[in-house]
Amino acid sequence: MKKILVPISNGTEEMEAVIIIDMLRRAGCEVVVAGDGDVVVCAWGTRILPDVMIDDFTDDDVYDAIVLPGGTQGVNHFIANGQLEHIIKRHHKVQGLIGAICAAPLVLHDFGMLPPNSVVTSHPGVAETFAPYTYTLDRVATDGKIVTSRGAGTAFEFALALIRRLVDEKTSLRLASDIVMYE
Repeated sequence: MKKILVPISNGTEEMEAVIIIDMLRRAGCEVVVAGDGDVVVCAWGTRILPDVMIDDFTDDDVYDAIVLPGGTQGVNHFIANGQLEHIIKRHHKVQGLIGAICAAPLVLHDFGMLPPNSVVTSHPGVAETFAPYTYTLDRVATDGKIVTSRGAGTAFEFALALIRRLVDEKTSLRLASDIVMYE
């Protein structure tokens, strides 16, 4: 069973977080939701109770993927969180899969994890930050071990792309059918 870390913070875009968490769990992954508080108030007021606190992680905690939901305020909190930076950089160093949607690719940029000419996409509101890279308007972009996506409206496609990488194509297709994504 693949183990996935999904950090959330006050201001996280709740649609992205919940769709990512739900779809990965439907695919049979163990998803650990890590917050920066006992209750996280998302961008539109939805309250989520994290499984664990970000500050409680140690170097012994290992994941197959880390997936970052967007939301401008939540992403700013991610960037300012030294413990989360350490977790993500350690994961990146061992070539672990990283997903980032909406404004969350800013975390990868700010943490220096995007090599020159990386293929990346994001929410249009932060696109100018990615001028040094190969920016695409694709709904989901994959470059090596990094998967990025555009926003809440692309969250299902993003989750399915992650499932293809973490589980398999068959599971991704089954789940797309189960939620009547395609007919």
